[in-house]
Amino acid sequence: MASKRPRKVVRSKRTASKRRPAPARAARDPLLAPIKGAVRREIGGVTIDIAEAANGRVKRVCYPPGFRWSTHMKPIVKTELCMHAHVGFLARGRVRGTYADGCTFDVAAPRAIVLDPGHDAWVVGRDAAVLIEFDALARTAERFGLPPTHQHA
Repeated sequence: MASKRPRKVVRSKRTASKRRPAPARAARDPLLAPIKGAVRREIGGVTIDIAEAANGRVKRVCYPPGFRWSTHMKPIVKTELCMHAHVGFLARGRVRGTYADGCTFDVAAPRAIVLDPGHDAWVVGRDAAVLIEFDALARTAERFGLPPTHQHA
């Protein structure tokens, strides 16, 4: 009596012509696309695109994952905390921070934000934080009616 061997199943491989096409490359992200007429600066790992608008500026600020103001900007700016007011729209990412008096904030996109001068902040998670900011240089806090440093109402 002859033993029966199990039949070897041969599966055909797909030929190159029958493979699914690779997904098309994602279109360029309009949130990060070049801004015509804007000036680009990089400082402390942060990319800032600045466009003049009326008597102020609109900035797109891209904070990379792992960014923390006290780690990356403090040595450059030479102040204990960020003394710039931030008024704008957090379009992507999540940012946490503290003020000198212990107050904290935690904002996740999409959200309008106002940060008083006198804060430390950092990006939370693996995604960059992208802030669209309305800016008046050193007069931002004054122009938007904010205190010169964080205060309780």
